[in-house]
Amino acid sequence: MKPVQFLSNSAQIDNIVKGLTLSKSLFVSAILIGEPHTGKKTLVKTLFPKQRFIDGKNIEELTRALDNSQEVIIYNFEFIDNIESLNFENKRVIAIANRVKNSSLIERKFAFIYNMPPLREREEDIELLIDYFIKDIKKELMIGGVVNFNFNYNNINLDDNIKSLKASIYKKLMLNNLTETDIEQILFDYLYKEIDGNNAYREQLPLFEKPLIEAGLKKFKSQLRLSSILGLNRNTLRKKIYELGID
Repeated sequence: MKPVQFLSNSAQIDNIVKGLTLSKSLFVSAILIGEPHTGKKTLVKTLFPKQRFIDGKNIEELTRALDNSQEVIIYNFEFIDNIESLNFENKRVIAIANRVKNSSLIERKFAFIYNMPPLREREEDIELLIDYFIKDIKKELMIGGVVNFNFNYNNINLDDNIKSLKASIYKKLMLNNLTETDIEQILFDYLYKEIDGNNAYREQLPLFEKPLIEAGLKKFKSQLRLSSILGLNRNTLRKKIYELGID
């Protein structure tokens, strides 16, 4: 099994790490709250690598664990309905939650409350994770050589934090290494499923024309020059740009 690794250069994360590390020597309860896929579970696994993790959705297993162990780590804590019934006394409990329903109850139940910032608020971590995922995905896909593209905020999706960041890099690396044959095969598979009706040629033509014109405009920065390169009348090109909804 691949070892758990949590990567961060964030001062906010550093404070959370210090707090959770301190709790290793105390029989107290702590909860880590934050959006999904911000690295909460990975961070706790890194700090407590030998401890068993209990799913909060399995209340029977959780109850047994609390009855028989002094240290319990709970994930999916937000799915627990009857928090008051849980006995945390003289136990080291670390909970992980994407959200909390009753903040006042959480404050009474937990001695320490940590809020995991979303990735969009951890700019110092984005570049670190991009470098890590590029190397990891290149190894997985057996891609060699130097990556010839740059990631910026227009290239990546942080809506789902680390999950969508990794997906963006995976997609970009895949697209960057496609051959002409790969592209033809992708188009074939897509068109084989979609082609139908009595006007399929005209309906599918934008699939080729739009990216061709968008790429040309971005590359050459001039409709006049692009019309010459494509062998189109300038007015024809302008009409196609309007019809295709190209900005």
